[in-house]
Amino acid sequence: MKTARSMLLLTVATLLAACQSMTPEQRRAADEGQCLNYGFRRGTEAFAECLQRIDLDRRAEARASSIRASQMMWEPPLVIERRVIVRK
Repeated sequence: MKTARSMLLLTVATLLAACQSMTPEQRRAADEGQCLNYGFRRGTEAFAECLQRIDLDRRAEARASSIRASQMMWEPPLVIERRVIVRK
């Protein structure tokens, strides 16, 4: 059980480190560049929605990665058996 917890903590730490490889300003500039490449113009509602969709996708991927990591750490359930003798 301690191994599973330490592996989960290691996975979470790795994910956080990966997220911080870009500063928020760099990530925002990359997102804006992507929306501009899609053909959206700055200052429009469509541009803002594009940025929002990118952010929502990033958050969904982070949640999915976290769930996958925690599922990999599951150990088989502990089965406790109690035998009952039934006399006829």
